[in-house]
Amino acid sequence: MQIANRTISDQSPVLIVAELSANHQQKFDIAAKTLEAMKNAGADAVKLQTYTPDTITLNCDRACFQIKQGTLWDGTTFHKLYQEAYTPWEWHPKLQEIAHSLGLIFFSSPFDPTAVDLLTQLNVPAYKVASFEITDIPLIEYMASKQKPMIISNGIATLSDLELAVAACHRMGNHDIAILKCTSSYPAPLEEANLRTIPNLRETFGTIVGLSDHTLGSSVSIASVALGARIIEKHFILDKSLGGPDAAFSMEPTEFKQMVDSIRMVEKALGKVSYELSPKVQKSREFSRSLFVVQDMEQGQIFSRDNIRSIRPGFGLHPQYLPTILGKRAATAIAKGTPLAWTMVAP
Repeated sequence: MQIANRTISDQSPVLIVAELSANHQQKFDIAAKTLEAMKNAGADAVKLQTYTPDTITLNCDRACFQIKQGTLWDGTTFHKLYQEAYTPWEWHPKLQEIAHSLGLIFFSSPFDPTAVDLLTQLNVPAYKVASFEITDIPLIEYMASKQKPMIISNGIATLSDLELAVAACHRMGNHDIAILKCTSSYPAPLEEANLRTIPNLRETFGTIVGLSDHTLGSSVSIASVALGARIIEKHFILDKSLGGPDAAFSMEPTEFKQMVDSIRMVEKALGKVSYELSPKVQKSREFSRSLFVVQDMEQGQIFSRDNIRSIRPGFGLHPQYLPTILGKRAATAIAKGTPLAWTMVAP
């Protein structure tokens, strides 16, 4: 998968995405400063959410529009929440310009066809299917028809939901898909992260896989890299004291930077499948065991467990030859502490 100037593969560095979401307090200067902090904290990309309250829900106070699912946002309506949380559309080109000047990839989650149209005009390099939009197959088809990489959060999805979403992309001739393991709970409990799903997603769908992480801290994101995650998405905020709908489960710059550094270390440690020994490890083999003469021996003396042993260091014959050598005779006199060699064993 290619997103802007970045190749996403099993061999490439993990793409680390900082989610702006609602963490701007409806103030452009905070949004702009947040992008700068994202870059300084090591993010590769910034992701927005593209909707307005009226494109995502209705301004209605009926019971079904009241939030009461046991979330951080209980006690308000969908429309009021999104009025507080949305990113003004006129900001998008300005934020995109700032992102590009910083070297950040810029993309978004569109929540209706008009949002897709806006992002198409901006020529974003990818589209993100948000967790709760996984069931909107017509919207997914419209996104996929733009022939840009599709990043899909499984969030609330069942396996059949994912199958429908992936099939929708394929119908549009779009096979450039990544699926992110996501737990749509805010914040998400550790015991519901179920990171073992990540390699199963790759095996089941044959796509790039990753993690959209709503747990607190960085442990889950770091661990996911060891399980094959190639994209990590995490909410980012300048300072949690700013408050806002997503502040409680967002990362501040210092914590985000620590996560990025840890992920980069894990990438180095993962390396590749290899049984070759580096020069440094090859040198360490000198501390391995080998066969040594442990008593002074005369020529013709029989090798026994009293006069040869498997000990450190590793300059003598391999210990596997001990049974073969026992009972044979010394070809010459041998001093105690001599690494045993085949030339010392009489035929």
